Amino acid sequence: MKVPRNLTLLVHFVFDQLIPPLLRDSRWFMWLPFKMLFGDKTECFFSFKEKALLMSEEEFRNIYLKTASVHIQRETDLNQACIEVIEARILGNSVLDISCGRGFLSKRLAQSYRVTAADIVIDEQLRLDNPKINFQEASVEHLPFPNQAFDTVICTHTLEHVQNLRLAIKELRRVAAKQLIIVVPKQRPYKYTFDLHLHFFPYEHSLLKQLDISDQNFTCQNMGGDWMYVENFDN
Repeated sequence: MKVPRNLTLLVHFVFDQLIPPLLRDSRWFMWLPFKMLFGDKTECFFSFKEKALLMSEEEFRNIYLKTASVHIQRETDLNQACIEVIEARILGNSVLDISCGRGFLSKRLAQSYRVTAADIVIDEQLRLDNPKINFQEASVEHLPFPNQAFDTVICTHTLEHVQNLRLAIKELRRVAAKQLIIVVPKQRPYKYTFDLHLHFFPYEHSLLKQLDISDQNFTCQNMGGDWMYVENFDN
């Protein structure tokens, strides 16, 4: 399903901000739009939040594979403002793009940096078409890299999906030597959402609380409807 990023932001605004929570969390109210969008995969989305935290990693991965045909298809989830800031803020020569998706950001950064791109599933054609990029299949919760392996670590539109958020954040910090860049959607928590999200960050403090920022050197700002968090390390 191909939907422009600006349109999805508009849909989220209408459903999450304008519809009363009593309706927004109502199964009967949300059934029709879900059925129109997801067809026979509707129940996967409806039951996901209740079941996801109890799933094994394999079961969790299989849900994404099962619903892949109805996921929103676009080159990147990043908006233009975030792309520009990320490209301007890279530190060092080595970059990890975790949950790289279709490789949009990895391909752009590989023109100037040594890039490793990781995701739970890597399309073989993507690997063949981009020999300069080191593609690896990996979960953000269990990164197969040494401590401080990359100067800059980038994790965009990923943390809202993971089962163990604290473990994922710990892993991202572990492999970053100079800088960590995180982008997550500015989204309200509801029981039924048009995505497989488990974690929600409607406010800046919603994100910072999870990141445990007591001693960190960081910035956090709203970039076109997404939160961008940049943390620098003194190593």
